[in-house]
Order: sequence, then structure tokens, then C-alpha cells
Amino acid sequence: MARITVEDCLDHVENRFELVLVGTKRARQIAVGGKDPMVTEENDKPTVIALREIEEGLVKPSILTEKEESEYEEMIDDISAIEASNQNGAIEATVMPIAMNPEVDSES
Repeated sequence: MARITVEDCLDHVENRFELVLVGTKRARQIAVGGKDPMVTEENDKPTVIALREIEEGLVKPSILTEKEESEYEEMIDDISAIEASNQNGAIEATVMPIAMNPEVDSES
């Protein structure tokens, strides 16, 4: 396993800051996003794999502007769940506290 240097990776990104962002996003994709590495793993951690992919030119800075399909699907699922709970919960939130509160006098 060859050592990866920042200088090798800088040939494929504009600066060190962009390298950190690109490497971070790709490492997260590998670690928790279900994306497969494009290089052999060699018992490396996701961060090292991401840097090796950048160094080999397999991962481009355009990764920063891409939205993953799974991100969109998760957002849609979250919004749907919130809307469903709001529709059911809104009625309960306005009716139940008054009906269940013993301090509220129903004759007033």
C-alpha cells in the first residue's frame, strides 16, 4: 500500500480546503451511504479509501454539488411522516387537552 500525500491529491482539486470537503463527503458515502469503494480496500479506513480515489482521479470536486437520490428520498419520507403526524395530531392537540384537563370547568 503506497502512502498518499496531500500534494498527490491536490493535482485533482483546487486547494486543501476543497480536498477536505471532497474527501469527507466521499468517506461518508463509503462508510454509511452504501457506496462501494472504486479502489481495492486493502483494509483501509473510509477516509484513506476516499483520498486514494481522489488521488487516482476517480472522485471529482463535482461530488460536492451532487444530491444523492437517497437524500431526496429520505427528505420526502420525513416530510410525509411530519405531514401525517400533523394531520392526526392537530385534532388531538386541540381537543384532548381541554377534555382531559380537570381544572377546566365545562359550564363556563
